[in-house]
Amino acid sequence: MAAAQTAHLTKLVLQDPSEYRPEHRDANAFRDFRIHNVPERVVKTYDLMHTNQTVDFVRERMAYWLRFDHGEYSIMEILDKLNELVDESDPDIDLPNSYHAYQTAEGIRRHHPDKPWFQLTGLIHDIGKIISLWGEPQWAAVGDTFVVGCAPEPSIVFGVESFSKNPDLQNPKYNTKLGMYTQNCGLDNVLMSWGHDEYMYRVLKANKHSLPEEALYMIRFHSFYPYHSCGSYSHLTNDKDQQMIPWIKEFNKFDLYTKTGDLPDVDELRPYYQSLVNQYLPARIKW
Repeated sequence: MAAAQTAHLTKLVLQDPSEYRPEHRDANAFRDFRIHNVPERVVKTYDLMHTNQTVDFVRERMAYWLRFDHGEYSIMEILDKLNELVDESDPDIDLPNSYHAYQTAEGIRRHHPDKPWFQLTGLIHDIGKIISLWGEPQWAAVGDTFVVGCAPEPSIVFGVESFSKNPDLQNPKYNTKLGMYTQNCGLDNVLMSWGHDEYMYRVLKANKHSLPEEALYMIRFHSFYPYHSCGSYSHLTNDKDQQMIPWIKEFNKFDLYTKTGDLPDVDELRPYYQSLVNQYLPARIKW
């Protein structure tokens, strides 16, 4: 991205297109992306995503990013760096990304005071967006995710027609309902579209930590809305996925509905969350 290549800039503007998905506050307020008007930048982002996120692309990005050669940083250092990234999905609010991290974590803390690992998951769930500051374009960093290597599901933002230029849809290995997978193979065994969710999941897998499997699952699939909000891709899920999906649905309550102008006191909260980082994660992580 141009912003990532211009060292003198102190802020990278990143409009997360996933902010325009239907939110489940009010069933009457659902928005169908194929009917209602949305900003052109969102349409363009998903067009690029759905055109370019192929099996080969995802494998290439994984080969690049999973070298983990972008430095060793603490969680708090990455969270601080993300203050250079401002989500422009709401043009009336200009807030550092870290506020959403603390809002999500505090929402979980209020309702699950006995689950510190869950609170920490809320804090770190989006910090894979650091790849945007390191040069990854928006369509390969943010937004709703989906499975590559099989036919797209109709519930994906902008629908199946938005994949019309994706070369995998011309490949018989990838353009059927199962594609390169087997029935009920389990989501552990699928290739997801590349973005901040998958990156952070892989970062945790590559570094020593003591977070439970539920935390890793929520981090990897929290933007997989066709699955956990629409019930799509059930033909790929297994018993583990059925056991895990309630955790994503519970997490989703705090990820979506804590985004308000009521800002947390980050300086006051930081020591508590640093203690959780110390409990579950190494002091420095390879990114």
